[in-house]
Amino acid sequence: MRADGGIYRFRLHADVPMAEVRESLKLAVLAAEGLHGAAQVRLDFAYCADDEKRALVLEARGEAGIAVVRMFTGFLSQQIGETGFRVERVALRRDAESAAPVHVSQGA
Repeated sequence: MRADGGIYRFRLHADVPMAEVRESLKLAVLAAEGLHGAAQVRLDFAYCADDEKRALVLEARGEAGIAVVRMFTGFLSQQIGETGFRVERVALRRDAESAAPVHVSQGA
């Protein structure tokens, strides 16, 4: 994971309960708050979830945001197994012609 953070899309398999995924994310946020403080986590981390698409998009800025993404990935790996989800980094093109997302695979 890059030191400056990024945007990460998590896609969950159909048999994975989204409620459990949300609980894992809550735990990751709480753990990061313990390390970095609640205010810093609020500044460095954001997410959105789409239950119909079975996806979460996490944005990490700074160390606290990166900590949330790392812990969430670890919790999911332990809870549902590495075959239960995919994660990819969504790179943004910064040229003047287009700000459209470019998808770069990041694993499982």
